[in-house]
Amino acid sequence: MNAKLKIFSLLSLLVLASCKNSDETYDARHDWQARNAQWFAEMYDAAQAAIVEAKALHPNDWEDYCDWRVYKTLLKSQDVPGASTDYIVCKILERGDGDWSPAYTDSVRLYYRAWLMDDNYPTSKENLTVFSQTYYGDFNEATAAPVAMPVLNTVEGFQTAVQYMVKGDDWLVYVPQQLAFKETSSDAVPAYSTLLYRLKIERVHKSGTDMPEWR
Repeated sequence: MNAKLKIFSLLSLLVLASCKNSDETYDARHDWQARNAQWFAEMYDAAQAAIVEAKALHPNDWEDYCDWRVYKTLLKSQDVPGASTDYIVCKILERGDGDWSPAYTDSVRLYYRAWLMDDNYPTSKENLTVFSQTYYGDFNEATAAPVAMPVLNTVEGFQTAVQYMVKGDDWLVYVPQQLAFKETSSDAVPAYSTLLYRLKIERVHKSGTDMPEWR
């Protein structure tokens, strides 16, 4: 084997070894907690900026002109400000026509899809991972089947969002890790994950009343 061929062969082996080591050590969930915190912080800041702008332009009826909402968890005092991670961020996709919201002890019938952050965030922000859902493909209320659940059986951020919604509301809801599963992990959801839900309320059931079972 001549000198040039030996050098080429050696370089090829080094490249292959480098690729193999890279494949073996790559971790799509590297800095997962910090990157999830960054994702929520960006959405929180965007929502707050949109709300501030709407209030400046429409002081008395800003909610009619802004689709963003920021709500503090209902399991903490509403009288004093908290950290940004005490809040959920909501974007209204469709406004419903219901006349009341469920309470903590009520039940809801809803459609939902839940996502985790893109593994490549912040380089990529588009390829979210679905970890739970009640429908497949594009949402179509004519073919999708809602699921019934007690409000109190959901994570804290989910509970808070639903208690601000009415029948027909269709929202995107960003839940920080502190109001989701925190340090608990499962096969579907790593610890310290920010969650994104799409929620559409189909019916509400008020417990302990003589009202119709579902409205």
